[in-house]
Amino acid sequence: MNKISTPAITLNRRRVLQGGLAAGLGLLVGFRLPMASEAAAPAAAPVTPNAFIRIGTDGVVTLLSKHTEYGQGIYTGLATIVAEELDADWAQMRVEGAPADEKLYANLRIRGQQHTGGSTSIANSWMQMRTVGATVRAMLVSAAAKTWRVPESEITVTKGVIAHPASNRHAGFGDFAAKAATLPVPANVALKDPKSFTLIGTKTQRVDAADMVTGATQYVIDWHEPGMRVAVVQHAPRFGGTVTSFDGTVAKSVPGVSHVVQIHNGVAVVADSFWAAKRGRDALQVTWDDSKAEKRSTREIFAAYRELAKTPGKPALTAPRGDVEKALADSVTRVSATYELPYVTHAPMEPMSVVCKLTKDGCDIWTSSRNLTADHKLAATMTGLPQEKINIHLLHAGGAFGRRGPADNDFKAEAVAIAKALGGDGVPVKVVWTREDDIHSGMYRPMVHHVIDAGLDAGGKLTAWRHRIVGQAMLKNGATDLPYAIPNFSVETHEPQSPVTTSPLRSVDHTHTGFATEAFIDEIAQASGQDPLALRRTLLADNPRLLAVLNLAAEKAGWGQPLAPGRGRGIATHVTMGSWAAHVAEVSVDKAGQIKVERIVCAADCGLAINPDIIEAQVSGGSIFGLSVAMHEAITLNEGRVEQSNFNDYRILRMAEMPKIEVHIIPSMETPTGVGELGVPPVAPAVAGAIFAATGKRIRTLPIARNFIEA
Repeated sequence: MNKISTPAITLNRRRVLQGGLAAGLGLLVGFRLPMASEAAAPAAAPVTPNAFIRIGTDGVVTLLSKHTEYGQGIYTGLATIVAEELDADWAQMRVEGAPADEKLYANLRIRGQQHTGGSTSIANSWMQMRTVGATVRAMLVSAAAKTWRVPESEITVTKGVIAHPASNRHAGFGDFAAKAATLPVPANVALKDPKSFTLIGTKTQRVDAADMVTGATQYVIDWHEPGMRVAVVQHAPRFGGTVTSFDGTVAKSVPGVSHVVQIHNGVAVVADSFWAAKRGRDALQVTWDDSKAEKRSTREIFAAYRELAKTPGKPALTAPRGDVEKALADSVTRVSATYELPYVTHAPMEPMSVVCKLTKDGCDIWTSSRNLTADHKLAATMTGLPQEKINIHLLHAGGAFGRRGPADNDFKAEAVAIAKALGGDGVPVKVVWTREDDIHSGMYRPMVHHVIDAGLDAGGKLTAWRHRIVGQAMLKNGATDLPYAIPNFSVETHEPQSPVTTSPLRSVDHTHTGFATEAFIDEIAQASGQDPLALRRTLLADNPRLLAVLNLAAEKAGWGQPLAPGRGRGIATHVTMGSWAAHVAEVSVDKAGQIKVERIVCAADCGLAINPDIIEAQVSGGSIFGLSVAMHEAITLNEGRVEQSNFNDYRILRMAEMPKIEVHIIPSMETPTGVGELGVPPVAPAVAGAIFAATGKRIRTLPIARNFIEA
């Protein structure tokens, strides 16, 4: 196992930001660090300083996070890394969202954009934040040494206290922040030996926990600007529909309503409060043109998908392994299965909202977007203003799960369009979507159809695998990089178009490929007379990290131990965004056929655990999210209209259905990777396998509850 190295880090193109500091601000340090993946990033404009750290004269250390906090704990993770190398006291750490500027705050693992997603935040920022912390520490030490006229080597820093033991002198960060700001950034800084870590690897309290518990955390839906108006938008009842005409006379008569305006994707009602705007919208009369709208039902779309799957698709691999068709023809045993998954909405607790203030000279946007680069460019294009005239203020998000990202600029574009329609008069406008808006007119995980064919030789060895996937987008990851050793292997895709809007769901493609591939591995195990765990172990003989999480989950779950009648266990594993996970699910089925997931045991390998508590929370949360999607969640269409409206008919997992969840983290000194999504993919196939063990019934269509309701 490769250990974390602690080389000296060279800082290229660096400088301290000096002068013009706000009152009480002692030190503002900024530089840009080249990353190992930078060579693959798009060509960048000339580099400008990148500020990450502020230290006030009161000693408070504020980290500017280029990654959006939407509940995943990234503010805490990044602050922990910085505080570790800085030797700060945890109580003095604060985090704020960085402004939009991809030249300064690019995520070099996502096309150089200022983007939070793909479980890349820690992986992108690990060495960057360590170096930031170590550099600031070195500058403070240098300032103290010069002030006290002692060698730097005699200075110690512990929990935010700078000391010179020999002379019994000590001070806080704030005492030397101003002087440190006058010093050059050191050319080289040494990072800590991981053996001396005191914060990394511990269950440190979240840096934003107190504010969230007390209600101090500001979400966009809470944000208020003086003189602000609130807008809601009437969207087409079918995706792809457009406005033919509208009558806003009655809407304008609602007290508080000031404007009714048509924008690119509907009709907006603007008022002095949300409820006035909503009442005005309820009174709108709109005629829609559905000539280019989606008018099919879910059944009709799936029927079209099934026909497409009968034909070869576009090869998803650059070079398929072996000769799949010949291997299938030569196989002694053929195994085939079809899996179908519906549209799924993200349903975050905070519905979509954004605030826009537009004048002829500039634009301010308050958002919790996951992609500030996309927002910056969108606003510039729509307003005609240069990007430097557009200020984006990043706030906490009340959940995302794939929403609020680059593919779904819908509500953000609405805010800019409405502000323009009002004349760019400088009056802030908050666009608010109701839960019904987001369920009826939002973005969905694509509905997907999988067909997998496998061939086994006379000894039951898996020799061929052909996988065809049909869906609108986000189809192949988790299928093309299947970790199992299969000599003849191919993946094909069909991507039919539809006006129905889609965006990634938590774990992106893996949310459906993980179910199809792992459920099919169980079917191969049955066809070859093997235990599902034993087959996976054989296929993962050359994949030690995935094999380790598989074995740990099986051990902790008691795989192979007898269960009471009516109970079953299932197992699944998956590689998601560079992290490894395995789940064992235990279910019970009563005499009435009611299924209850009793227990889920998770094992995860995400490299060095920055904060085990957050890792456990994220893996548990991902497992719950995946279980809810697997058991209940579905968006269905009837003549193109979404049939669901809110949590009354868009069913999510309820408290009474919660299983016991255990999370076991593989001890590791490897470079840390992401955990926000790895808990999702293995849940559905593990539960499906457990249901088969308990009932003998295969689950090939999600959600699972519908299988039993319709049976």
